[in-house]
Amino acid sequence: MNTFQAALLTIFPALMIIAALTDATSFTIPNRISLLLLVAFPVTALALRLPMGEIGLNLGVGLGALVAGMAMFAAGWIGGGDAKLFAMAGLWLGWPAAADFLMVTALAGGGLAILLLNARSATVRAHLSGAPGWLDRLTTPGADVPYGVAIAAGALAAYPQSALMHGFHGAF
Repeated sequence: MNTFQAALLTIFPALMIIAALTDATSFTIPNRISLLLLVAFPVTALALRLPMGEIGLNLGVGLGALVAGMAMFAAGWIGGGDAKLFAMAGLWLGWPAAADFLMVTALAGGGLAILLLNARSATVRAHLSGAPGWLDRLTTPGADVPYGVAIAAGALAAYPQSALMHGFHGAF
C-alpha cells in the first residue's frame, strides 16, 4: 500500500465529517461535498485495484441509496443535501457495509432527534443565552434536524466493512 492509496482512503471520512459539521452549523450540505465524493470514488477504487464486479456492486448500492434518498426527500423527511450525501455514502460503502450503514444511521437519527427535542426545550434554551448563532439555530424549537450528522455517523461506523477498506487490508 503506498501513501497515495492510503491518502485516498481518508477522503471519504474527511468529507463525511465536514458534511456533518456543516449540516449541524448551517442546516446545509454543500453540493461540492457530494461532487467530490462522486469524483473521488472511481479514482480510489481503481487505485486500490477493486475488482470491476465490486465497483459495479458499489454503483448499484449508490443508485439504490439515491432512489431511497429521493423518496425520503419527496416525503419531506430529509433535505436535498442529505439525500445526495446518503447516495454518496452508499456508493463508497457498497455491500455488505450498507446494512450496518442503514442500521447505525437510523439509530443515530433517532438519538439526534431525542437530543434535539431535549435541547430545544424552554429549560435548556434558557441556559443558552449568548450561545453562538449556529447553536441558537440548532436548538430553536421547530427547526430542521441536520440529518447529515446521522448519515455521517452511520457512514463512518460502516466504512471499515466496505470493499475499499477490505482492499486496503488485502494490499499488505
